Amino acid sequence: MDGELLDDFVQANVDDNLGVYGICVYREGSPLVERRMRSDDRVNLYSVSKTFTSVALGMAEAEGRLGLDDRLLDHFPELRSMAADGVEEVTLRHLTTMTSGSSHNWFADVRIDAADLLHEIVAAPLVAAPGTVFSYTGSGPYAVGRVIARVTGADLRAYLMPRLFAPLDLHNPAWHTCPNGYSFAESDLFLRTHELARFAQLLLQEGAWEGRQLVPADYVRRMTGEAFDTSDLVDPSDPEYGDRWRHGYGLGVWIDQGDIYRMDGRYGQYALISPSARTTITVTAHAENDGKLLEALHQLLERI
Repeated sequence: MDGELLDDFVQANVDDNLGVYGICVYREGSPLVERRMRSDDRVNLYSVSKTFTSVALGMAEAEGRLGLDDRLLDHFPELRSMAADGVEEVTLRHLTTMTSGSSHNWFADVRIDAADLLHEIVAAPLVAAPGTVFSYTGSGPYAVGRVIARVTGADLRAYLMPRLFAPLDLHNPAWHTCPNGYSFAESDLFLRTHELARFAQLLLQEGAWEGRQLVPADYVRRMTGEAFDTSDLVDPSDPEYGDRWRHGYGLGVWIDQGDIYRMDGRYGQYALISPSARTTITVTAHAENDGKLLEALHQLLERI
């Protein structure tokens, strides 16, 4: 890849105030290319964390510990008495694709006042039948993380350490936890730009890394192949770039233009994966207009 393309992007970052900390571009068959705009610190990936939780779910499924169509309450039978009507039909797939139908709307920047957040999630009334309506929330991924902890005996982060983080050389990443010690799962995983780029490359390679199959290839394909229709979504606060939400949401990833899909976190934490171009683009940032940054990344990808 022509390094001048990234030089142009670095200049655009200044000219358009994109707020990028660092960018990494990987094209299959070529070394990773990186540019830094500030110190190479680990940063909060925000909702990109959801993709890691989804991958942990696929790994646990491959180990025979659970299935995506398992019902949440089958793993927490002691919570049946407090569960709202209809919650007994909510599956791990619903929780991961944001289609549980729950009225519970929580993200990691919201203080947890409940003695146990999972109890609060289970008790929240449904506003739609599971599998029928998309509603973006951190509640579902958090619940999935709790199931993984229940069936494996390890917190989400601890579960991923030997299976994903260590093989990718992501040394001792921080993942903030709830008051009960469980990873937030939906947010607050901290990595450097090039560390996230390795994870993006892993997905481009359908879960294979240096001769090892870390994530089942079939599950990586299902992450986009089992997407829920989000074509009716509009972001009223960002009308120019609101279309970026409307291509579908899969198992922890947003569907993008063409065959592209992406990890997507607040303030411009992005990893775009293009199977047809055999390319990934990863950025960490503090972008006040993250839609503008995403558009710049699409323009860059078109030129590679």
